[in-house]
Amino acid sequence: MAQRYSEIPDRLKQFIEKQKIFFVGTAADDGRINISPKGMDSLRVVDNNRVVWLNVTGSGNETAAHVQENPRMTIIFAAFKGAPMILRLYGKAKVIHRNDPEWDGLYSLFSPTPGARQIFDLNVDLVQTSCGMAVPYFDYVGERTQLRDWARRIGEEGVRAYWEEVNQISLDGKPTHIMRKNT
Repeated sequence: MAQRYSEIPDRLKQFIEKQKIFFVGTAADDGRINISPKGMDSLRVVDNNRVVWLNVTGSGNETAAHVQENPRMTIIFAAFKGAPMILRLYGKAKVIHRNDPEWDGLYSLFSPTPGARQIFDLNVDLVQTSCGMAVPYFDYVGERTQLRDWARRIGEEGVRAYWEEVNQISLDGKPTHIMRKNT
């Protein structure tokens, strides 16, 4: 049942583009493993071996700290309607901060998003599908607006102050470099 590919086939690209949620897994060389759910139309398939996703401000910043120490990343999708399937993208990721030269070009792939924090650029070296027959059906009822509303309410300066206070260090004390200057 499981299939492996060295790149994202068109039919799986179409599956990815229809998904409302995905999960990102990362780990530094030591410490905790992080798995985060993501949504908000924040992922783009750039080509058959590259995806980028827009990370918005949250209470933690584990993914940025992990990727800068160890670039391994897994993104997982699951079919919550239709035919069962689990899809995993494995590869090496790079974190792009707002002050990095690549930011503007990659950010233009997304709708402007209040609280946009980083972009992760994943070079996919393995694509795997598996059955997903134990994944339940779920109905999508809409996006939550609380994060966007919060970021709009406190404004750009408030978001940056939040990053400075909460997003500079991971749970394991690893730096995220969110406040660094141009590279």
